[in-house]
Amino acid sequence: MKNNILALSLAVGAILMTVQHGYAQGTRNCAARETVVNHLAEGYGESRQSIGLGANNAVVETFASLDTGTWTITVTMPNGMTCVVASGQAYETLEEDLLPTSLDEPT
Repeated sequence: MKNNILALSLAVGAILMTVQHGYAQGTRNCAARETVVNHLAEGYGESRQSIGLGANNAVVETFASLDTGTWTITVTMPNGMTCVVASGQAYETLEEDLLPTSLDEPT
């Protein structure tokens, strides 16, 4: 029984350390919105391509460079803090039908 409690305590401690480490990494990618937008524009040539409203009134934006194909997704909280949540390459704009065609209909 004591071994189980010790193992459980060590596991909980390891999880807490991992969560704290992840949180610390996440805060690095946040700054005032103006700072983030300027960095994306000046450093990567990215401009806003889309915008939406997420949970808790967070503004979700996609920035991309149509020249280089780099893209970044940011989330801005109501307090003005903007965080980079994803980034990558090979951005493309698509013009597709909003609703998928039925499998029964010929294409």
